[in-house]
Amino acid sequence: MRLRASLVAAALALAGCEQASSGFDDARADPRDAARVALGERVYLQHCASCHGARLEGQPDWRRRLANGRLPAPPHDESGHTWHHPDAMNFAMTKHGLVPPHAPPNYESDMPAFADKLSDDEIWSVLAFIKSRWTSREVREARAQMSASAAAR
Repeated sequence: MRLRASLVAAALALAGCEQASSGFDDARADPRDAARVALGERVYLQHCASCHGARLEGQPDWRRRLANGRLPAPPHDESGHTWHHPDAMNFAMTKHGLVPPHAPPNYESDMPAFADKLSDDEIWSVLAFIKSRWTSREVREARAQMSASAAAR
């Protein structure tokens, strides 16, 4: 019950993360589309798993800065924060890297931009794959609330 309350609180607090002009969930990242999820898994394993983990677990101590001041790669499973963000934001951070408006100016990150390596369809497929792993009732309900909040704006 405490976890659920925390997730709902986080969902409501983070609902403002999305840009007003975009919805929260995007059909191009549909986790129910088996073909898209399968493509996304292949692309993820080839381009993302080396940093974010084959099981989406992220790097150890991902909240603690490294000696170079950068943060380790976060998990994309339910223990991380990826599920808090709208699909458009996750897409933009993957395509363009951690640059404004999704990071402060001059922010340094090991997250590369994939615009020159992956097609938009491949990026959306990776997001569908990641979303297909968010199966807990708490996360699904929190995302549904964030989606409804975004739609009401």
